[in-house]
Amino acid sequence: MSLAQLALELGAELRLAPGVDAAHEISGLSTLQDGKPDQLTFLANPNYRRFLKTTSAGAVLVTAEFADGCPVSALCVDNPYLAFAKASALFNTAPLVEVGVHPSAVIHPDAEVDPCASVAAGAVVEAFAKIGPRASVGANCFVGEGSTLGEGSCLYAGAILHHGCQVGRDAIIHSHAVIGADGFGFALHQREWIKIYQLGGVQVGDEVEVGANTCVDRGALGDTVIGRGVKIDNLVQIAHNVQIGDYSAIAACTGIAGSAIVGKHCTLGGSSRIAGHVTIADGCQVTANTFVTKSIDSPGVYSGGLPFADSQSWRRNAVRFSQLDKMARRLKDLEKQLAMLSCTKDE
Repeated sequence: MSLAQLALELGAELRLAPGVDAAHEISGLSTLQDGKPDQLTFLANPNYRRFLKTTSAGAVLVTAEFADGCPVSALCVDNPYLAFAKASALFNTAPLVEVGVHPSAVIHPDAEVDPCASVAAGAVVEAFAKIGPRASVGANCFVGEGSTLGEGSCLYAGAILHHGCQVGRDAIIHSHAVIGADGFGFALHQREWIKIYQLGGVQVGDEVEVGANTCVDRGALGDTVIGRGVKIDNLVQIAHNVQIGDYSAIAACTGIAGSAIVGKHCTLGGSSRIAGHVTIADGCQVTANTFVTKSIDSPGVYSGGLPFADSQSWRRNAVRFSQLDKMARRLKDLEKQLAMLSCTKDE
């Protein structure tokens, strides 16, 4: 695309470097450090400003504040990172999906596959499942009985959508994610675990993205619900009957236990853990490695755990953690003794 076209697509003000024409072509994206004359890059974090003066990129997405210090052509926008996200769609390198059903795919006669959908080699679509217009079922995917893949949604290769699960429009389920596996439900009887069959399903809203190898378990009775626009990273575990509010984001290796409720516009940092049956209010940010053991009633930033230290110091501190209760009791006793001494002196 030419610089002029990019400026139009991104709603940017184009400031050309000396000797550069608006027809100068951009063929891809790069970082400030590695940019080439046919690539577009961006400056969103001021910490990377030092790389701006030496960049060889064809153009840089910047705010007007930094445009004067840009040695190459600048595309001035209010939010460079947002503009970069939009530009990434213009230069998406993912291969085009061919419409139609591959001969090796297995489609049950009672399934509905839209003529504008794509079902790749080795995929299985069971009875009463529905594959919507422009939806894509990748190679070796599985769509269970009575499940729905909405218009424009995509199951990447190897993804599994178990029976009775609903995926909305324009959702992306990455490879080897599993939607609708049984929740972890068992009753203990005479030292044996008796399985509780999971009778609910999973509802995945519009514009949701689910990362590779993530598991979203089906509900025990009602459904597990993933709201509109939710973004879930790789290797996340979402247990049965969890509810995730609209436009929340969950980073990798997070685990959410059964029946927890995460509000709208929340962010859960990597490896955070959410205990079962707790509720997190709308607009909360839980930082990485935090263990949420009770409900959070108001928006804010919440953290738990300790920063790393050298192993010797960490071990000493770990021992002291177990001594905190005794230390607190001793401190309370000392306070009582001091209070008694104070009363004696006053008398």
